[in-house]
Amino acid sequence: MSKKLMKGAEAIGEAAIYAGAKNYFCYPITPQTEVAEYLARRLPEVGGVFLQAESELAASNMLFGAGATGVRVFTSSSSPGISLMSEAISYITAAELPVVLINIMRAGPGLGGILPSQADYFQATKGGGHGDYRLLVLAPSTIQEAVDITLLAFDKADEYRNPVMIVGDGMIGQMMEPVEFPENYKPKFHDNSDWATTGCKGREPHIVKTLFLDPVLNNLQNEKLSAKYRQIEANEVRYEEFNMEGEYEILLVSYGTMARICKTAIEELGKKGTKVGLVRPISLYPFPQKAVFDAANRKHVKMVASIEMSMGQMVEDVERSVAGKKKVGFFGHAGGIVPTPDEIIEFVSSLVKRPKSN
Repeated sequence: MSKKLMKGAEAIGEAAIYAGAKNYFCYPITPQTEVAEYLARRLPEVGGVFLQAESELAASNMLFGAGATGVRVFTSSSSPGISLMSEAISYITAAELPVVLINIMRAGPGLGGILPSQADYFQATKGGGHGDYRLLVLAPSTIQEAVDITLLAFDKADEYRNPVMIVGDGMIGQMMEPVEFPENYKPKFHDNSDWATTGCKGREPHIVKTLFLDPVLNNLQNEKLSAKYRQIEANEVRYEEFNMEGEYEILLVSYGTMARICKTAIEELGKKGTKVGLVRPISLYPFPQKAVFDAANRKHVKMVASIEMSMGQMVEDVERSVAGKKKVGFFGHAGGIVPTPDEIIEFVSSLVKRPKSN
């Protein structure tokens, strides 16, 4: 494999093509419009379909229609755009359609700004639309990981017949890094002959629906979906541990590009004699609860802190994981202001109470 320098948004688009996804419906919004710009040129070259819809509402319902035929289909958007798609996402999940959704997050709430943010954590992990549904949510930290996760997302969407959302802040979409695409990559397609609407000549018709007026049938559908989510929780937890060898005083939990900034701060703190560990969730749902609990409850750990580009959304999952065994703090900025390594160093240093030297 040879490396090539690519912007994150373009690398994600190319990875989707590698994954066998040739049907893309979108509406442009900063800071991910480059996904659409790239695919507008690239998809016709590989016999794919690029369609810019008149709105996010239209694009998201096109996902439903195409997904129902069993083809690999996806969209990309950013924060307010995902909000507009939330109704359709609920329908797509209820219909058990394998769709991939890419959210390159920007600052909010409201129109906010176009700078990086992680303030869509609640929306992604707790369900932005109506009803009891969950998405498998994956968060890359580098452009290479964004490529790898995009390939994984399509395979997992097919495997579970469930939407997968990839969340990255604006930096993931806009920065450039060297990436490699796997040679001779083969997507893991799953048999969809028992549900996809591919034309019913010679067989019983397949009906894709989300309306269950009979409460008993509706309850059964919810129980079926819930069982699938328990399976996802059992099998799809992903995380990285950093600087966890030996004893550390403070445990940080951070994801995406914010975790990269934390790593820089941790290395600098180590030079000053303060050992800090990091758990980086890669799957935001399912959240790596056990990994955080185990890492937090080593006897030498004084405190746990969630570091985010938000006002503290993931901190709730961190607190739930720690289960009251240790105090959980939070540090973060919003509005597109990215916490710096120096700020994290100062915050961590304030948590570590050392005796004054004589």
